[in-house]
Amino acid sequence: MAGAYKPRVLVYVASPRKYGSVAQLIQIAVRGVQDAGGLAEVVYLYEYNIKPCIGCVSDSVKYCKYPCIIEDDFNKLAQRLIESDGFILATPAYWYAPSGVLKNFIDRLTSLENMIFHGARSLLEGKAAGFIVAGADSGVFMTVAYLMAVMNSMGVIIPPWSMAYTHSNSPLEDEGAIRDAYNVGYLLVETIRAIREYGVHIGYNPNVDTRDLARLVKEYLSSVDEERKGRIKYLDENTSSRNKVSS
Repeated sequence: MAGAYKPRVLVYVASPRKYGSVAQLIQIAVRGVQDAGGLAEVVYLYEYNIKPCIGCVSDSVKYCKYPCIIEDDFNKLAQRLIESDGFILATPAYWYAPSGVLKNFIDRLTSLENMIFHGARSLLEGKAAGFIVAGADSGVFMTVAYLMAVMNSMGVIIPPWSMAYTHSNSPLEDEGAIRDAYNVGYLLVETIRAIREYGVHIGYNPNVDTRDLARLVKEYLSSVDEERKGRIKYLDENTSSRNKVSS
């Protein structure tokens, strides 16, 4: 891949243990990023001061914007994220959810997403993300699902095979997790490269004629109204006959 663009991937480790299951799987994901021709930078969130969100957006969308008004390390972390092509969120599962430091970080990302109300688009829109979660119980998949839903809602692109998780206390004994972690990194870079080569921004279209779309649905409902009436009649008649039998 000589001369090819090298996608920049930030790897956020939201575990207090640099030797734990999450940190181990991250090493594998980083190799996947590198093998695909990308550049990976690991960021240990516990090394930064990330205060909780104070909910400015709940008072008015005009108050929530980047840079965030809270004085801590978030803005410099966010600037590096803005300059990246994609990222990986890696966390232990704490009671079916990400660790507290990652939750704080995600809540604060609202300042980037909320730029849609300030004449811009979400500053996360068009970036790609992967996910790695480790934990000893079923909470790991709930954590992955949460992370995916939030990132998708902020405009982030979710690549195929973008998640790796393990229930094992020894992730290196979990061959599936090893393969998945590698592919999280590898396919993240492949997806970023595909987006870049596509050459057109992929993002939310706010210029939608909602009245026209509502009219379209009303026309559809009119076309199936006889079917609706027939179904209701069938249900009424069968419910009535069953009531007679039971009485």
